[in-house]
Amino acid sequence: MGVHVLEFPELAEGRRDLAGAGDAGRFADWSPALARIVLATLALLLLASALVPVAKSTSRSPWLGPVEGPVSTAASPDAAQEPYDEDIALYEVAIDRIAKGENYYDFIVSEQRARDYPVNPGLAVRLPTLAYLDAWLGTSGQIAAAMALMLGIVAAWWRRFGEEGVSPRLQRMATAMVFVGASLGLNRHYFPLHELWAGGLIALALGLHRIGVDGRGGKWIAAFCAAALALAIREHTLPFVLLLAATALWYRNWREAAAWSALVAVFFAALWLHLSLVSRDVLPSDPHSAPWLVVRGLSGWLANVVQASNLRWLPHFLAGPAVVLMTFGWLGMKGRAGLFAFLLGAGYGLAFMLAGRWDNFYWGAMIAPALFAGIVFAPRALSQLASAAHLRPRSAVSAVN
Repeated sequence: MGVHVLEFPELAEGRRDLAGAGDAGRFADWSPALARIVLATLALLLLASALVPVAKSTSRSPWLGPVEGPVSTAASPDAAQEPYDEDIALYEVAIDRIAKGENYYDFIVSEQRARDYPVNPGLAVRLPTLAYLDAWLGTSGQIAAAMALMLGIVAAWWRRFGEEGVSPRLQRMATAMVFVGASLGLNRHYFPLHELWAGGLIALALGLHRIGVDGRGGKWIAAFCAAALALAIREHTLPFVLLLAATALWYRNWREAAAWSALVAVFFAALWLHLSLVSRDVLPSDPHSAPWLVVRGLSGWLANVVQASNLRWLPHFLAGPAVVLMTFGWLGMKGRAGLFAFLLGAGYGLAFMLAGRWDNFYWGAMIAPALFAGIVFAPRALSQLASAAHLRPRSAVSAVN
């Protein structure tokens, strides 16, 4: 008598995902020794990420929400009390003065100086793009723009995951993580922050971009527009644009490479003009900003991403490893998109390890929205790496295939 077994689509998908995870995938050409070294390094990195600090011991993340009253940010209990939201207060004043008809460069240096913010070097003064956009949009317009940006990010990635051949189950999971990463952009309290919008636009551009070969199969114009706006808002977008230019050159997409190169040239011209206008009002007596090159190491990378994203709600021992797995996990996604996302996340992570003070934690918002979906592919990446290291019996690998 035959036995009939009910077949559930979700379980069948799960078996197909496991089968895909069984072969070495992206690591197929690696030697077992190299794969084992990388696995050991990853294990040590995960352990360290659960232990190193992701916040100053004297403070908590300002991104937990608006804070009523002053909070100490100094090591000494007798130190002056400072509010969390000084940056936001400065940018809100700039937006308000522009809305009243003032020119940004007529007041921004004196405004920062009056609030004890450095104006030397000129890079300490933000580009004016976001202040003008926020003043033009008003509160209602900013809310509408934030919602449109978040929905655009989610829709772009849903479509991209489908085009990349991601299974329906993983497509749903990965898109949900995209939403978790991008949803911070809906917090009205942070609308004046440049990194919030630039990071969302980077995530949108990455979801819209399609890598071609020899000028065929690629789509980049919509991504170009999003990235150009992000670069106009915050100069920290430059590494993303440079990676896109390098990718276009690598795959011999000459027109695209020329467009990204032209964008970089225009940006440097605009930055030169910005610094020239700022320098008119800088006085010899203005103190120099504290150095940004402080080499915080692993804490710099993890703290920036954790504190500037929804990971801040997790316990420390989970939030740190989550950042590592989000970044590494992109290698488990098939195609060029996964590799590009890994390089982007790892590149910004290295930059954060080398540059940025503790109070520059919000830089992490530049990359956090684009990282979250990577954790969905982490099990596949780990399984593929284990297969390449020959840590799984070949018979077991053959069985799931």
